Amino acid sequence: MSAATVHPPAEKYRSAPPVQGTRPRQPSARKSVGKGFVIAAVGVWLILVLGPYVVMLLTSLTPQQELLAPGSQVFPENPTFDAYKDLAAGTPFFQFLGNSAMVAFGTVVVSLLAATTTAISLSRFRFRGRQTVLTSLLIAQLFPAVLLVIPLQGELRQFGLLDTIPGLILINTTFATPFAVWLLKGFLDSLPASLDEAARIDGCSAFQMVRYILLPLMKPGLTAAGTYIFIFSWNEFLYALTFTQSNQTHTVPVGLHLFIGEYQIRWDLLTAGGVVAAIPVLLGFMLVQRNLIEGLTAGAVKG
Repeated sequence: MSAATVHPPAEKYRSAPPVQGTRPRQPSARKSVGKGFVIAAVGVWLILVLGPYVVMLLTSLTPQQELLAPGSQVFPENPTFDAYKDLAAGTPFFQFLGNSAMVAFGTVVVSLLAATTTAISLSRFRFRGRQTVLTSLLIAQLFPAVLLVIPLQGELRQFGLLDTIPGLILINTTFATPFAVWLLKGFLDSLPASLDEAARIDGCSAFQMVRYILLPLMKPGLTAAGTYIFIFSWNEFLYALTFTQSNQTHTVPVGLHLFIGEYQIRWDLLTAGGVVAAIPVLLGFMLVQRNLIEGLTAGAVKG
């Protein structure tokens, strides 16, 4: 006699009712408010950042008669490029632009050479006095720039570098290198030490390890440090005003300062010069940003 088979209740295997189409979940009111706040904050930030540049551009296109007229408006009634024509034909501004380019590029080359070698030594090698060097570089950034005007002027006069482009390059290098060293050292510290060990196992000397391993990987850090040095040198005003006395050595900030007279300010020339001076920096930053992204996305170790 066979055992009776017990069947489970039929309700357990009853097919579930078909799932009806569900409506997409609507974003909550809190998320909508947060998104709107972020958009508004970004809009206000863009207005605060780009607003002065827009006003400067509009002012450079305003005729001088409108600028001197009472109750002048931000938007010019009769836009003109006379300020740019006067800037090119009646002032040595483009000579100042060339001087700034020589000073900035010269400072970038000298500072990167000094900062790169120093950062590699401080990050990859251990030697006596290493911490003292790091502390000294940090303390050097704490002194106000105006306190060093008189001693630096005496040194430049003694070595015949006063009112010269090489003199400005050396002065800018002195103040740009410490920060660049700290920046590059921090970047090198983020690279794994196993790369150095692998290079030594493969028979590389210290120089070969730096040349073929570290320098290619330092491209993002070098780009960031070079950008900082260039912008610092391009905008430096105090030492350029103090240590230069002729149009052959004046830089752009000093040249713009010359448009501010004792009884009159040439707002048209001042703003036109500001627009022209900002163009190389913006173009250079766009190129640097692209190279920086390419360097950051490149693999540190290639198989």
